[in-house]
Amino acid sequence: PLPSYDEVLVCTPDTEEEEVELLVRRALSPGSQDQKIYCLLGADKLVYKVSKQLESHFFRLVQSSSIPNYRFIIFCNAKAQNSYVITAFDAYKVTFPCYSNTEIQTYLKMHLTVPSGTAPVAQAFEEPYQQNVKFVFSEQAGMGK
Repeated sequence: PLPSYDEVLVCTPDTEEEEVELLVRRALSPGSQDQKIYCLLGADKLVYKVSKQLESHFFRLVQSSSIPNYRFIIFCNAKAQNSYVITAFDAYKVTFPCYSNTEIQTYLKMHLTVPSGTAPVAQAFEEPYQQNVKFVFSEQAGMGK
């Protein structure tokens, strides 16, 4: 299944230490064995102080955790060479091939379609294909998303 709201943190320079710590705790705490995949998106955008705290929380929890198979993914831009997060987690780095926007869109259209006979929220969008996922961004918090 696709990640739910509690599994993903989209990072910006304004992302706070507490937000990062909460996601790391969710991923590495007992009870996180429920097949969730926790993700930090754009972690290269974190400011230095928050990046240092991410490293500290992660390695402290890994050492004290009894969870052998946690699922925690940190996504960074490969071109962001001056990011502390990239340096701190270099031993865990995996490089993915670059795909074009068209290839990505084709894959998502094929794999994220709504099963026929359902009444999904995706019907609210006027598009020829119905998808399970839509990203909605807003400058204001709590606007009913």
